[in-house]
Amino acid sequence: MSIPGTIGRPAQHGPERNPGLTVTTNDLAAARRPCQEQNRTRQLHLIPEAMARSHMAERIYEAESQRAAGRLSRAHRMERKSRRLHRRAERASQRARRALAQAVMQ
Repeated sequence: MSIPGTIGRPAQHGPERNPGLTVTTNDLAAARRPCQEQNRTRQLHLIPEAMARSHMAERIYEAESQRAAGRLSRAHRMERKSRRLHRRAERASQRARRALAQAVMQ
């Protein structure tokens, strides 16, 4: 991107004005204006914003991956618990059948 001017004194944007038609300002308006020149280059003003955006994107990605890992570990725990409960129910069913068979045989 080729923008005329320097960092300290950027080129003016917009239509060129005729020097004979400039509007004079009074001293009150001049006193309100900041003394130091502002850096008006677009790229330098956008650097902190771009850095903050990339930092937040990285944090969001990290949070999403942690959430996915948490969901996966929770699913594994629930699956193990389900298998444990299923085996327990199978053993209880076997005991009930055995007790019924013994009661019928006597």
